[in-house]
Amino acid sequence: MRTLSLPVRPLVATLALAGLVGCASYVKRDEFDATVAELRAADQAQSERIDQLQASLEERFSQYDARIAQFEGRLHVETTAHFEYGKAEVREADKPMLADFAKTLSEHHDGVVVTIEGFTDPAGSASFNQRLGQRRAEAVRDFLVSQGLSSDQVRAVSYGEADNRQIRPGAWGEEGLANRRVALVIDFVEAVAAR
Repeated sequence: MRTLSLPVRPLVATLALAGLVGCASYVKRDEFDATVAELRAADQAQSERIDQLQASLEERFSQYDARIAQFEGRLHVETTAHFEYGKAEVREADKPMLADFAKTLSEHHDGVVVTIEGFTDPAGSASFNQRLGQRRAEAVRDFLVSQGLSSDQVRAVSYGEADNRQIRPGAWGEEGLANRRVALVIDFVEAVAAR
């Protein structure tokens, strides 16, 4: 049995509280039960969409060293797209994986928003790395849009050199390639609207 995703839980809890307290207004048990059943059905449908997209991506990405995980009603794709030291250009070697990602979403999964998270290694100042991470995320965003995703459904953010997000903490230069990357976070439009 699946649990309700986070955006729906507060609504269910509020409705349950309103039904139990009943001070300001009275909710008929049948209406309350119907509303809860609708919310559970919507949550189940959302969970099935997430599972379907995850399966599609895992099938498409089996040839790449990308990790896909579900987290709080989202899919998180840790890509193999990395960047050269101090650079923000998408490498030729990373373009096929990113093109497959865009193709999978545009063919089968409309109604999603993709957040591209840009990261850097710790070399350089924090402000420089914040800007560099943003340029990396924007380069990947531009590539995904060129591959058919709508610019309205793709956004770019930077985490720069955030310590808690480094794959190899403190590594930079040749050893810091794992830190110079992007991650792709997929939200469903309904879930984004509920947040």
